[in-house]
Amino acid sequence: MALIRRLTRLFRADFHAVLDRVEEPEILLRQSIREMEEELVHDEQDCRRHEREREHLSKRESELRQSLASLGEELDVCFAADKEDLARSLMRRKLETERSIQLLSRRHETLVARLDQLSQRINENRSRYESMRQKAELFDQQDRETDAEEAWSVADVRIRDEDVEVALLKERQRRAGK
Repeated sequence: MALIRRLTRLFRADFHAVLDRVEEPEILLRQSIREMEEELVHDEQDCRRHEREREHLSKRESELRQSLASLGEELDVCFAADKEDLARSLMRRKLETERSIQLLSRRHETLVARLDQLSQRINENRSRYESMRQKAELFDQQDRETDAEEAWSVADVRIRDEDVEVALLKERQRRAGK
């Protein structure tokens, strides 16, 4: 039993080591940044679309309110002329217009609340995005420093043929002097 447990632990450790090598943090960070950029673009597009819809609703509500005012004036004329059948038709249009205004107002309120939520989410995502981007810049800077250190160490390790010849002559001379 102990042997099986030890083998299982060994395989698990090797598997985790392979995953650690596959999951390079720099690559995962860059992918996260790309996904956050896409999400920000999508949210900003939604925000602009909702803003246009809100403007359209405001304009439509204003038009309906003007229509409602003119219907009130027309009703006054109908009542003054004692035209009840015409007043009945105008009253129906007035009620329909009032109901449309109520529906537009509700939709407008819902849209404003949605815009507030979306703006909050955009701001939060933008700050997280900036944080991730700064981390990626740190990784890039560390990579450049590591590359410079590796280049320095590679340059130091190279040995020219002339160096070998001089060292060989010195060693022969030292041994001959013994």
